[in-house]
Amino acid sequence: MRAFIVELQNQPGSLAAVCEALGERGINISGVAGMTWDGGGAVSMITNDDAGTRTLLEGRSENYREVDLVVVGLTDRPGSLGEASRRLAQGGVNIEAVMPTSVLGNRVTVAFAVNDAAKAREALGDLIAAGSTAI
Repeated sequence: MRAFIVELQNQPGSLAAVCEALGERGINISGVAGMTWDGGGAVSMITNDDAGTRTLLEGRSENYREVDLVVVGLTDRPGSLGEASRRLAQGGVNIEAVMPTSVLGNRVTVAFAVNDAAKAREALGDLIAAGSTAI
């Protein structure tokens, strides 16, 4: 599973244009997070069609990159995201993006977009085993 991190301009309609184009091709966005800073920003997306998303972004000449995802289940309590993030840091894994993908009771499923999925799985161990299949 992959995340697409797309560079956007910080102006009205930037996100809408990309999301509408995906929707017109029948590609569903199942996870999303984004932010802006000064004149730019980025959105990280999980879709139901990696190949179609890649083709669309390339056809639109969007500046983007793909990143592997590791999905974990966390308890909905203060500090749980910090603990998972610390495990990744101690394992030498860089987090490129993070997106909550579902909440069920006191469990939150989180997708980490990381630079090394194998090392991330090793670092997160039991959190992956306890994870959800929400994506």
